[in-house]
Amino acid sequence: MQRLPRVKKELQMLLESPPHGISCYPVSDNITQFEAKILGGEGTPYFGGVFKVQIDLPERYPFEPPKVQFLTPIYHPNVDNAGRICLDTLKMPPKGAWKPCMNLMTVLTSLQLLMAQPNPDDALMADVATEFKHSPELFRQKAVQFTALHANQGVVQPLQQQVSVAGTASSGNSAFLHHSQLPGSVSSGKRPPPSSSPALSDLTNKKMKT
Repeated sequence: MQRLPRVKKELQMLLESPPHGISCYPVSDNITQFEAKILGGEGTPYFGGVFKVQIDLPERYPFEPPKVQFLTPIYHPNVDNAGRICLDTLKMPPKGAWKPCMNLMTVLTSLQLLMAQPNPDDALMADVATEFKHSPELFRQKAVQFTALHANQGVVQPLQQQVSVAGTASSGNSAFLHHSQLPGSVSSGKRPPPSSSPALSDLTNKKMKT
């Protein structure tokens, strides 16, 4: 397949010159499926978190964009409870901005930028977008709580060191705590019904349930 030489070249570029705070590696021997780790940027509510992302390359890549989703839950207006992402770079024209000259590094740095600069006007989570626009302090508080619950990995070593260790096998799927489970959330109709657990302390006790 013509895509394989290109994918190998892109992977080599990522391994030799990875963007700051990002690592990417193939899943097993399959170089059409990747897992990446993105550090939450300083100054964002995601700081201190390591976010896993899955990337699947379609048969027609690079003429079609990769299919990308967050594996780590994140409180963000452009990412839904299933990890699906609303981002122009991941869509074909005319609605999107994907071009064949783009690559895995483009995708990962675009995700990193989206984490730092959410776009509430093109949201998947309407209530989170409303919160981001009209109650930014509440949004930040919930995003920080969500990051602490899901993205800290429970590891003491520096986060940059965590991300630099490429090839780490992914653990089993962790249970998603829906955004609507955080105090003060209002369901937008785009997510499953909220849990009956109302308090963050209860969420912490139950987050490891499957």
